[in-house]
Amino acid sequence: MPRTMTIAIIGAILTLALSGCDGKETRLAPVTLDARLQGIYSRTCATCHANAETGAPQVHDIAAWKPRLAQGDEVLLTHMADGFNGMPPLGQCVECDADDLKNLMHFMAAPAPDQKTKEGATE
Repeated sequence: MPRTMTIAIIGAILTLALSGCDGKETRLAPVTLDARLQGIYSRTCATCHANAETGAPQVHDIAAWKPRLAQGDEVLLTHMADGFNGMPPLGQCVECDADDLKNLMHFMAAPAPDQKTKEGATE
């Protein structure tokens, strides 16, 4: 099965699992990366997602990620796998699998682990 199709299937399953049945928006909780994923983030993702001049949505910028997350994990994982706009395929993370990409995406889209947010706030 092609990698893009595998990622799309995993994304569809994750979208269903993460969507609330009550129609309320689901907000990601802060995500902490293990040492391996933190290293991958530092080597690949941070190149663009920690540099505002690139135009990429910045890490932990909830407002920038909100419209992207609204597209669903399936779409975002496909963009990550295939490349999208200025983002290269796999974000240049050749060792990443679909779970790695999902975890990295959720880390970047969520509030920083030490960021305090108001209960129920979405931005």
